[in-house]
Amino acid sequence: MRPHTTTRPRALLAMGRHHRDALFPPEEIRRLGEYVDIDPDHVAEDLAHEPSLPEVELLITSWGCPVIDEDVLARAPALKAVVHAAGSVKHHVTEACWDRGISVSSAAAANAVPVAEYTVAAVLFANKRVLDIGALYREHRAPLDWSRRFPGFGNYRRTVGVVGASLVGRRVLELLRPYDLDLLLADPHVDAAQAAALGARHVELDELVGASDVVSLHAPALPETHHLMDARRLSLMPDGATLVNTARGSLVDTDALAAEAATGRLHAVIDVTEPEVLPPASPLYHLPNVLLTPHIAGSLGGELRRITESALAEVERYCSAEPFRYAVHHTALATSA
Repeated sequence: MRPHTTTRPRALLAMGRHHRDALFPPEEIRRLGEYVDIDPDHVAEDLAHEPSLPEVELLITSWGCPVIDEDVLARAPALKAVVHAAGSVKHHVTEACWDRGISVSSAAAANAVPVAEYTVAAVLFANKRVLDIGALYREHRAPLDWSRRFPGFGNYRRTVGVVGASLVGRRVLELLRPYDLDLLLADPHVDAAQAAALGARHVELDELVGASDVVSLHAPALPETHHLMDARRLSLMPDGATLVNTARGSLVDTDALAAEAATGRLHAVIDVTEPEVLPPASPLYHLPNVLLTPHIAGSLGGELRRITESALAEVERYCSAEPFRYAVHHTALATSA
């Protein structure tokens, strides 16, 4: 929180230039100028050689921001806060920032909204077998006995397992509550009462995987979550179940998923992969029971305006000597994205 003062703090945009153009077009830069002293035509893509850094009190960052390490901080004696107009701050906010006591805010809550919306659409379409039926209808161009081909399809009383009570995971549970679904939650940092408050039943991960018609991943990328869905866990999923991954590609053993999906036993909706772009020969591109999208669940296009609004509101709070609404706490980073 900034001490109350009538002077406008010096601010700097630090991000990839094309992200600046998308998030902070001229009209939004003008709005920023109401609160901070900022060069409307400048964006820093290299903080190590940024000439204005010694006077900067507030960094407004986003995707493509350089790492804010000890060397950068040594050149930024006035820096007190970072407002991140994107999700995770792990890529650029270093231990040196926390040691210095710099206040950090993130737009992760704003970015969670479209990810959760994508996920809910994937869940509902998966249980309704929309993609399968659409493909068959395109092929046959005639009515078929859908109930015979897909016995029990639909969303009534189906079981959806959410892995991880992250911002996105919680939002997914919130959006799914109005439907007639049985919701399960696996998260080692959540107890039964907390899960119940989110509208879900708390279970261990293996039980969730074995009981769910759809398994949706919302855990952070940590050493302990690497290949969380490996060959063994994928084999626990019921025949015909669907795996949805809008979290991090490293949560899934890509080779194991490709092998399991190739049998036709499982379906998958995959928005993030390891590596981020799969090699052209990957079978996941052409398997009919896999929907592969290129990391589009998060904020894109018009959805970026939500992130901009979140960041602008945090800048206004900082300039008004109010605490950030979406402050990032160092202790929480060990179990977050």
